[in-house]
Amino acid sequence: MMGLDVSTSSVKLVELGQTASGDLVLERLASEPFEKGWIVDGQIEKFDEVADAVRRVVARSGSRNRQVVMAMPAASVITKRIVLPAGLREEEMEVQVEAEAHQYIPFSLDEVSLDFCVIGPNANSAGDVDVLIAASRKDRVQDRQGLAEAAGLVPVVLDIESHASRLAISRIIGSLPDKGKDALVALFELGADTTSLKVLRDEELLYDRDQSFGGSQLTQLISRQYGFSYEEAEQKKLSGDLPDDYGPTLLTPFVDSLAHEIGRALQYFFTSTPHHKVHQVMLAGGTAAMPGLSDRVKEVTGFNCRVVNPFEGMKLGPAVREAKLKREAPSYLTACGLAMRRFVQ
Repeated sequence: MMGLDVSTSSVKLVELGQTASGDLVLERLASEPFEKGWIVDGQIEKFDEVADAVRRVVARSGSRNRQVVMAMPAASVITKRIVLPAGLREEEMEVQVEAEAHQYIPFSLDEVSLDFCVIGPNANSAGDVDVLIAASRKDRVQDRQGLAEAAGLVPVVLDIESHASRLAISRIIGSLPDKGKDALVALFELGADTTSLKVLRDEELLYDRDQSFGGSQLTQLISRQYGFSYEEAEQKKLSGDLPDDYGPTLLTPFVDSLAHEIGRALQYFFTSTPHHKVHQVMLAGGTAAMPGLSDRVKEVTGFNCRVVNPFEGMKLGPAVREAKLKREAPSYLTACGLAMRRFVQ
């Protein structure tokens, strides 16, 4: 299965393989940008244009695979952790889940796609298990399914974006000293319009908050400063084809502003929880690779900071260009997590 991440600004594809010894192999990756307004707040506004972009990214990847894992934006999904008796048959558990779901879903169950999974034994009640419920409106789910089918693909799994990124980051956390045990990790996913902060410890999500700042703000500054259209400004930002004064005039002040926004987000976490430090700040998303950002975040926050490469430690297939991977890897965190679902039941 391929991972297909459909975000506000682009579609990204990742295909992973595995060696006989169990090592992951990055077989293919590709991306295709969207124009502004094609997807707004997770809602597909220009279906045909997005479907064409998905077809292009599949063709560019060179993959013959047609099975895909996709994801819903977290804001489009209601999740709830409940406790149920262990030992229930699947049909009995479905009845219990539907009964519980009525309490948390603000519309008729006929209007939603509902699923659940058993997480494991409940820590406080012997003989019970923790169960995660996930529900989303059927029309949102059908949009994602229809998008895959319009591009000639077969949607096999529909995940949640935040769960996919957590699956991918768990590999990276495992590379920290002592395999990251007990480490508080602040993961910032810097998107086009939104930055999300997740604080994780031993794969447990302690804190989750979105804020409205991202890389599109720099694109808008470039557009105004040099008179480009938004699309031209975005393309030139990515290619580096900008006037000599771009660095001191726009990039350096923006990086500084972004680092301070990250610092403020961490301070909000500290004032909202009993915690007063993190062991590692990790930056992902298309904006994370901005020159000088990780160093400036370390200066502003006082915490170790690194830019995430979700393919760290993987072998590279012959179709992968290392230059592209080095430049774009942080933006593929969610797509990588989706592709990893092939190996996670």
